[in-house]
Amino acid sequence: MTYWQKEIETMSRDSLEKLQIKRLRETITLANNAPFYNNIFRKNAITADSVRSLDDLKKLPFTTKEDLRNNYPFGLAAIPLQKCVRLHSSSGTTGNPTVVLHSAKDLDEWANQVARCMYMVGLRDTDIFQNTSGYGMFTGGLGFQYGAEKLGALTVPAAAGNTRRQIKFITDFGTTCLHIIPSYATRLAEVMYEIGMEPKKDTRLKTICIGAEPHSEEQRRRIEQLLGVKAYNCFGMSEMNGPGVAFECTEQNGLHIWEDYVIVEIVDPDTLEPVADGETGELVLTTINREAMPLIRYRTRDLTRLLPGDCACGRTHKRIDRFKGRSDDMIILKGVNLFPIQIEKILMQFPELGGNYLITLETINNSDEMLIEVELNDLYTDDYAVLQRLTKDITRRLKDELLLTPRLKLAAKGSLPVQEGKAVRVKDLRSL
Repeated sequence: MTYWQKEIETMSRDSLEKLQIKRLRETITLANNAPFYNNIFRKNAITADSVRSLDDLKKLPFTTKEDLRNNYPFGLAAIPLQKCVRLHSSSGTTGNPTVVLHSAKDLDEWANQVARCMYMVGLRDTDIFQNTSGYGMFTGGLGFQYGAEKLGALTVPAAAGNTRRQIKFITDFGTTCLHIIPSYATRLAEVMYEIGMEPKKDTRLKTICIGAEPHSEEQRRRIEQLLGVKAYNCFGMSEMNGPGVAFECTEQNGLHIWEDYVIVEIVDPDTLEPVADGETGELVLTTINREAMPLIRYRTRDLTRLLPGDCACGRTHKRIDRFKGRSDDMIILKGVNLFPIQIEKILMQFPELGGNYLITLETINNSDEMLIEVELNDLYTDDYAVLQRLTKDITRRLKDELLLTPRLKLAAKGSLPVQEGKAVRVKDLRSL
């Protein structure tokens, strides 16, 4: 089975933009059926005729996560509920959850999108694909499951956690590809080595798809070295279906964002004005191939940039850079703006360190301070003088990167909390 969709993936920019305009006009007509958009469109006299070119996108309103919560549960439904076959929902820990609806066509298109991504990194119907993501309301599990099935691969729906069982499945079934979050990939490798396994020799793993949490290039390279695989970065979010919105090709030089499914913008998160190609800003996405719940100019809060130039793989869809972080994840400490990913980038450059770390922000003597705790790897010495020297080296590198000096604590392997889901990297205990 092939998912090399050459006519779409190598479409000329002119043809691709014509397709986007056509689908955007159809999307506006469809979105007008949703109470939320109907109200906005009437107030602003917006119709499909308002869009003649992609420059007209700026006439359309932004949509935010708060809009989804305020119109919970079905205020953005563009088709009758009896024509919807599934919903996914966020946790809603800070109020109403966000709900995303899917029609049968939406699910088929989503599976096609994920299959296209998997084929792009070399996966075929001869592969054995093991999914370590949770199933249920979290889109990562089901999104990859149906994409792998569409590709024709033999799937192992292992779900999250139970590392020893994951390893047994990998060895017994001859798993060649994993879908896994970066922090858990590191943990999986550590357990393999603990039980005397060498992944490069004792497994058939060759490819892993990583995403769902921010990770640095350094962490990706460490995962590749530990497991003996190629690790490809995946971007998805439930509001845009789930995984498969953008994916790296084998060049590993940015994520191709599928422009026949979404229109991509990068805007200044403060002014909401477009930034020049190559400049960092907030990623804004508009769905143009979804019928149950289209979203127009959705503010993702993710910070990235469009990469200039063409990709050597021959695909013409734009590429976005690795995410710098989220605009709402930015840490402001002593007047300095920084992101957790900057800290990870430095930590992962030291082979003496493991993959687990925790950043704690706290107020001490009326001053805000940062404590970084990071585990040593299990093969490293406990010699005090050596550890003291290592602490100084890491602290100096962190200071150069962050422009402030954190407190650093080297922790014993296994002493920091381990999460089976997305890793919690930051605890903010500062006084308000």
